[in-house]
Order: sequence, then C-alpha cells, then structure tokens
Amino acid sequence: MRTLIKRCFASFTSYSDKPGEEAKKDVQKSVNDAFSKIDKAVKRGVLHKNTGSNQKSRLSAAFKKIVEPASK
Repeated sequence: MRTLIKRCFASFTSYSDKPGEEAKKDVQKSVNDAFSKIDKAVKRGVLHKNTGSNQKSRLSAAFKKIVEPASK
C-alpha cells in the first residue's frame, strides 16, 4: 500500500517538473489506481475505513495542489 502511495507522489513530482497534458493523464491514472486499491483493501478488511479515507484525502489534496496551479 505504501509503495502505491509513494508511486503517486513520485508521479506528482514528475508532473510538477514537466507539466503537460500527457503527464496529467498519467498522474490522474495513478491516483485512480490508488483509490481503487485503497477501496478494495478497505472492503476486504485489510485497512480500516478511516485509514483508507485519510489516505485518499491526502492523495487528493496533493493532487489538487500540484494540478490546479499548473492549469491556471
């Protein structure tokens, strides 16, 4: 689970270094994959639902912080 979140943050860093439409799609795909994995882990009882919510919130806040300023 941690490697998945670290992979998302790595894609955020690469997007902030070189923003572009294709990089934005890659970032969005990594966030969607992470959300899916987190939801599956919560559903199966691997993660507590609050832990899953906290991780998803942390990812979405970082995503907005990286993507929003670049689009303006």
